[in-house]
Amino acid sequence: MTTKNMSYHSTDIKEEATWVHRKRGKCRSCGGDQLSLFLSLGETPLANSFLETPDEFEKELSFPLEVYFCQNCSLVQLLDVINPEILFRDYIYVTGTSDTIADHNLEYAQTVVDQLYLNSGDLVIEVASNDGSLLKCFKRLGVKTLGIEPALNIAEIAKSSGIETITEFFNFETAQKVKESYGFAKAVIGNNVLAHVDDTGDFLRGCRELLDEQGLIIIEVPYLGELIKKLEYDTIYHEHLCYFSVNALIRLCETLELSIIRIDRVSVHGGSLRIYAGKNSYYKSHTEEVIDFAEEEKQDELISWQTMLDFSKEVKKNRVDLMGLLKGLKEEGKTAVGYGAPAKGNTLLNYCGIDNNILPYTVDKNPLKVGLFTPGTHIPVLPVPTLLEKQPDFVLILAWNFADEIMRQQAEYRNRGGKFIVPIPKPKVV
Repeated sequence: MTTKNMSYHSTDIKEEATWVHRKRGKCRSCGGDQLSLFLSLGETPLANSFLETPDEFEKELSFPLEVYFCQNCSLVQLLDVINPEILFRDYIYVTGTSDTIADHNLEYAQTVVDQLYLNSGDLVIEVASNDGSLLKCFKRLGVKTLGIEPALNIAEIAKSSGIETITEFFNFETAQKVKESYGFAKAVIGNNVLAHVDDTGDFLRGCRELLDEQGLIIIEVPYLGELIKKLEYDTIYHEHLCYFSVNALIRLCETLELSIIRIDRVSVHGGSLRIYAGKNSYYKSHTEEVIDFAEEEKQDELISWQTMLDFSKEVKKNRVDLMGLLKGLKEEGKTAVGYGAPAKGNTLLNYCGIDNNILPYTVDKNPLKVGLFTPGTHIPVLPVPTLLEKQPDFVLILAWNFADEIMRQQAEYRNRGGKFIVPIPKPKVV
């Protein structure tokens, strides 16, 4: 998305159809007001609001990026909510550009088919289906598919590759309409979307509405445990409203009469949970494995206020260390550029104050981002071959969750003497 699409400039507009930014007063899971701020990343532009020209720099909008802990139900969340019409209708993140995600999708589809014994008569629905990369894997396995994707430009990519896609935001009302037209689904999948929705209860209620009695809601979410343990603070941005622990997920599912029967730990996006939940009229209770997982979180004090405070201190230290490394290299006359233009990178760049004076450019494989400027820091995004053309001394890997893949693909750059910097959890040269 570019700023030319951001036609809403007043943060005081209250009408539901036109508001840009509003602030919640209650926890979006339990509805309580015991919310405590523990981390502020400052006023930050939207992480996927790339700019087309320097003329747009002065008009750029920024919003508070502050993280709260619910002392009642332990959900970690943002209270500042950006209108999803602005965030998602015109989107530039596509899942089909990464080899790592492609391999992940193949394994994912096969796992779901095996878990539910899916056949050609069964329907799999994916909410926030993006370019249809995952649904293509199901289709190859002989299963019927349907995507629901609000980003009009991304949905067109899916449709052009043969994936039937509905271009709507998903909620309970949408689910009722889909059920009337397509019937019940054996699996309703949502990857990296539950954290994006303001009304998590309504979202899951919609998923439940689409399930047949023995079906499963299968959700992938970045795991709070990995966020805290690996200091993945750059995965915090306005699109990600919630940061889930197993305890928070259990509580949320119980309010909707859902039982979690399986949890997989998966490595994508810095470490995620894949949960399998079904109607408690069929799946009578959470499995012992799930209960044990939640108990381990309590014993490890993952969902404690002190853990949140300690995390905040480490985030501040990371900023000091990373800026010290980059400024030291510049003082030595070394050149450093970026690799990747992910949303997480824009949180890191803005919070740390890394602009185009420190990184003159970054490179990215996504053609939708090449030629644009990063939000807030205004770093030009260039094509990946630029690395070998200019051979900088160091490359800061902003898409650190794909660091191994990137370094493997850029072996020639390294063979010529180039070095990589991984910023998370501690800045290091590799």
